[in-house]
Amino acid sequence: MKTQLIALDWGTSSLRAYRLGAAGETLEERSLPLGIMQLDGSEAGFEHALDQACGDWQRASPEAPMIACGMIGSAQGWREARYVDAPLGAEELGASLHSIERSCGMPLWVVPGVIQRGDLPDVMRGEETQVFGLLDGDTDHGAPLLIGLPGSHSKWVTAEGGELTQFQTFMTGEVYQALLGHTILGRTAVVGDSFNTAAFERGLRVARSIEGLAGPLATIFSSRTLVLTGELSGEAQADYLSGLLIGHELAAMTCVHQPPPSQSIVLIGNSTLCARYLWALEYFGFESLRFAPEATAAGLWKIAAGAGLVPENPGEPYVRNHACH
Repeated sequence: MKTQLIALDWGTSSLRAYRLGAAGETLEERSLPLGIMQLDGSEAGFEHALDQACGDWQRASPEAPMIACGMIGSAQGWREARYVDAPLGAEELGASLHSIERSCGMPLWVVPGVIQRGDLPDVMRGEETQVFGLLDGDTDHGAPLLIGLPGSHSKWVTAEGGELTQFQTFMTGEVYQALLGHTILGRTAVVGDSFNTAAFERGLRVARSIEGLAGPLATIFSSRTLVLTGELSGEAQADYLSGLLIGHELAAMTCVHQPPPSQSIVLIGNSTLCARYLWALEYFGFESLRFAPEATAAGLWKIAAGAGLVPENPGEPYVRNHACH
């Protein structure tokens, strides 16, 4: 089937490429370990990575536009695509795309990041595309929605009326890895494959307790002391720490966003990690929870349509031509 759009999710550690058809459907998908931190930062390095990911698609469909989101548009990426202020809709992202002109072939259109200004500014790159991909398929556009994107830098996003209105970042995943890998906490932890649900829930319980009100800095050392006193096994320590940190994240999130128990919450991301967050959200008393599959390709199509790179309605001809002759 004919390629209508080549869409890229180009992050820190990986590059995912999607070949999309006339209705925005994924015809083909690839994932390569060619994130920006794996490249030398040169023009030739980025061009070579792009060719590895989708060069054959470009040669077979030289008129198909290309769009990318993620860290490729950061100051450490190919070209910096400056942030757009929240609140915003997908159309505002489409109107602010940054074009990387190439020596031959279609330009690469880069989605800007989003910034939330204030005393403590916050930013995102890539997650905004997932959010709009989710919202594009959401049937109840008017209802307020809370979207969680668990990961190294977890994001909690509020959306209403098809717009991204507010968000906050929690470095839960990166802190978890750093604590186990680079502090004394990791000395007593024993790596295992099984998930210790009791230990995970114990961590959630501590985060919600009176002791937890003092914050994570006052509770994380308990992941070591409980092992030293024989109350927790080394094999259970990592899951206890995971529950503790996720519990503190959710406690802070509920303090900031103040969602009622009936708030509709959607999680996007790795299914294994999202399963932990769904467990934790249920423990915190939330009732309307669901998991959504990864929505980057849908978001890139939505933003590309808003920018006029692809037709809003399937079946319309594509007339823009940036090909090198």
